[in-house]
Order: sequence, then C-alpha cells, then structure tokens
Amino acid sequence: MQKKKPSVCIIGLGYVGLPLAVQSALKGYQVYGLDNDSEKIKKINSGKSPIQEEFLEINLPKVNIHATTNAKVIRQCDVSIVCVPTPVDEKKIPDLSPVRGAVESIIKNFRKGQLVIIESTINPGVCEEVVEPLFAAAGYKVNTDYYLAHCPERINPGDSKWNVTNINRVVGASDKKGLQMAADFYENIVDGQIMQMSSIREAEAVKIVENSFRDINIAFVNELAKSFDKLGIDVVEVIKGAATKPFSFMAHWPSCGVGGHCIPVDPYYLIERAKLSGFDHEFMKIARKVNLSMPDYTIELLQDTLNEIKMPLNGTTVGVLGLSYKANVSDLRESPVKELLKLLKKNKAKALVFDPFVLEKSTVKSLSELFKKSDAILLATDHNEFKKIKPNDLKKYGVKVVIDGKNCLDKAAIKKAGLVYKGIGR
Repeated sequence: MQKKKPSVCIIGLGYVGLPLAVQSALKGYQVYGLDNDSEKIKKINSGKSPIQEEFLEINLPKVNIHATTNAKVIRQCDVSIVCVPTPVDEKKIPDLSPVRGAVESIIKNFRKGQLVIIESTINPGVCEEVVEPLFAAAGYKVNTDYYLAHCPERINPGDSKWNVTNINRVVGASDKKGLQMAADFYENIVDGQIMQMSSIREAEAVKIVENSFRDINIAFVNELAKSFDKLGIDVVEVIKGAATKPFSFMAHWPSCGVGGHCIPVDPYYLIERAKLSGFDHEFMKIARKVNLSMPDYTIELLQDTLNEIKMPLNGTTVGVLGLSYKANVSDLRESPVKELLKLLKKNKAKALVFDPFVLEKSTVKSLSELFKKSDAILLATDHNEFKKIKPNDLKKYGVKVVIDGKNCLDKAAIKKAGLVYKGIGR
C-alpha cells in the first residue's frame, strides 16, 4: 500500500505561497492555505488566481486547495510552511513581524511532530534566534516536539521557463531527521535538484547572497551608465561586447531603478544582522546607495534633455510607460516607478501613466491617449507591448523627447524620426 502523503499548510498565499500550494496539490498533497486577506481567499476557493501568473491561471482551477483565514487548520497538518513577506521599513530596517506572527499562529495551533519550514527570505540566524525561542517560550523543544527547516523561496514572476515546478532548491534544518523530512517533501514536488545544506544558518544565507550578488552587479553597471554618459559611450554596446567573452563575465543591465521584493530588500537583512555581530558591509551599502539613486538620475536626465530643446520640466506633460517593477507582470512591490512619479510631482511636471497589466492604477486608457497628451515619454517598465512602439506613432502625436529607462527601444530609429532619445548610459 502506498504511504499517504502528509497534509500541508501554506501560511501566506502571495507570489511565493500560492504557487507552492498549487504545486503541492498537483503532486497529491492535501493542501490548506492560510491568509488574512478574505477577498483573496474567496478567489482561490472559487478557482480564480488573485495573481496574474500563467502557472496559477492554468493550474489553480485543477486542484482543491482549502484556503481560509482560520489558523486552526494548522492542527490538521503534518507540515507548515511560512511564506509571508519580509519587508524593510522606511529606514531600511528589516521587519520580521510577519514571520513572528506566522510562527505564533503555528504555536497556538501546535501539532506534535510537525515539520515547520520557513520559506520567507530571512537573514542568517533567524531560525535559531527568533523562531526557536518562540517555540521554546511555549514549552516546545526543537527536534523533539517539532522539526525546523529553511528552504529559501525561488520565484521569478512572469518567467515562462523557470517556476515553482523546476527551479533547484536548497534546504537546511535543525537536525538530520528534519533535514531529510524537508528534502523528501521538496523532492516530491520539484523537478529540479534539492541540495541539502550542512546547517540551517547556511541555508538562510543562500538567498541573501543570491540577491545581493545581483544588486551589486546591477549597481556596477548603473554606475558605468552614469560614467559612460559623460564619456559619450553607449553602455549597452559595451556590455554586449563584454558578454561575447565565454567565461568570467555575466551581463547585467542598467535601468531607471531596481524593484521587486527581493533585490531592493534582501541586502538590508544581511547588512543589519552583520552589524549586530560587529561587521560593516560597506560594499553592499554602496551598491544599495547607487541603485537607490537611479530614479533621481533618470529625472535629471529627463530635465537636461528637455532643456536641450528649451523646454522646462515644470509644467511639461510626461507620459510614464509602466507601473510594475518588471516586464509583463502586475507586481508593484518596491517598483521604482513610485519614486519616479514622486520626483515628477516634486518638479511640478504633469505625469500621466499607462500600464496594460495595472489598468486600475493607470491614468489613461491606452497608449495612443498617453502619446496624444504627452510632450515627453519616460519608459519605466519594459513590457512587450512597449517594445513594439514605433517612432512614427510618437512623432505623429507630437511627442518630442523619449527617455528609455530600460534601454529597450530602438535608439537609432527614434533619433532618425527626429525625436530626442536618451537611455540610461546611452
């Protein structure tokens, strides 16, 4: 007789938790989903995805997930997986209150022998210094009453190739038994490789390293963009040239800002935790400073470009293309467009916005309406629809300036049509 698969509770049904819940259900697990958003719960239970994601839209209607706001469902589960956000506050200090809240819900509905997995991105030490003490205060001992593991989430919204079904994962746990339990679970639901880490702390460090690596490299090319703009060098051409080297180079691209829940957030978790241990991450702080400066740089570029044709930014209508932080998704988390719009308002420009994935927050109904009403265009998100824009479509509506914040438009064609074009570092 085939052994019955354990029942699973996913705490937090967002970009991380909901795909994990769906994939677990597809693989035969009985899945409960816990979230405090009642509207989201209603959609999920009716088979409709609250998130625009192809994997979810195709597969959520196929499975039966018991979504609820009632934490008592944790008592019915063998595995509880925490997938809540780990944000930073306005001062960039990590906020672990969502993780604490999720763990407290597990403790209040404790089931002995349960495997508790933290998927939320956390700094090294959180499982041992935050999660374990919460259980200990309630009288529960790790590796005796429950098992604790960490498997850092790996989700890339909008990616048609890599998703929750096939991305390699790493797991660490509080002891060998918990490690094997966690590894067995992920091996059952993921087609990719599962690497068992030698400690839970090293597993916690993996995601921070992944995203800090990207942040630092993006900061490098953003700084090159600023430098090459002064030198009259097209940074995109240079990066393409460097990328022809088949080893020891990985292309990263400059832009008007870094968004998403990972890259602009995760480095602060390591920066702040290392500070408590007496180490100052100077390099990582500089990278964050550079990347945070890009919206300011972009608006300065717009202002300087308008001045070239004797137009002020004050009073000019600027059409902003995009609201989401990345192409072809509706995800607004940490989107640099929010800062771009603030800066436009501060400089007394009139901003109009269109995003085909976020129509409810767009101020115009179509691209043509945006072009018709705008003196200048600022491309902030590289949606496929925007990449198809033809220079003559801009020219016929009287657009004079194009600021390409993602370097995805045809620079030569736009300039040939008689418009003023400026990209980030080109």
